[in-house]
This record gives sequence, structure tokens and C-alpha cells, in this order.
Amino acid sequence: MTRSIVATIKVKAGQEAQFEAVALKLVAAVNANEPGCLLYTLSKGDDPSTYVFMERYRDDEAVTAHRGTDHFRTLGREMGAFMDGAPSVLRMSELG
Repeated sequence: MTRSIVATIKVKAGQEAQFEAVALKLVAAVNANEPGCLLYTLSKGDDPSTYVFMERYRDDEAVTAHRGTDHFRTLGREMGAFMDGAPSVLRMSELG
């Protein structure tokens, strides 16, 4: 079953550019190295400190594989330095 994730992240004021630089490295790494990931994008909200990762995976195994990658672990830690609190993560199963 196809899985979708929407992760909303608030970034500390004044650290948006640093966050974007690291987050875009993650987007590139995921799209280049994870065939089970069907969509992985970063968007910026109307609020300049709000970012949204939109993710779509072929199945649960692809989600698990994503979380286990070196690029997710390493770049995720780097992004954490710029985040204002924990992300809000919505996990969904596609119906059609």
C-alpha cells in the first residue's frame, strides 16, 4: 500500500537559509538514491519560518528503508540544529 507523509517544520528565526541548504541536500540524496520513494519535495509556507516535506513511498518497506539511510540520519541531525521544536508529522495510507 502506498504511504504518504507530510512533515511540517518550524525553523528558528534568521536560520532559514541554513536550514534550506541542508534540507535541499536531503531532497537531492533521497531522489537520487531511494527508488521506493515516489515523491520527496521541500516547500516553504507563507510563514517564512515554516517548511513542509511532502513524501510518497511505494510501501512500508520503502519508508523503513528511507529512515535507515545514512543521508537521512546525518542530514536530519544537521537540520535539527535549525528547527524550532519537533516537526509535526502526518502519516497516511493512500486510498486510491
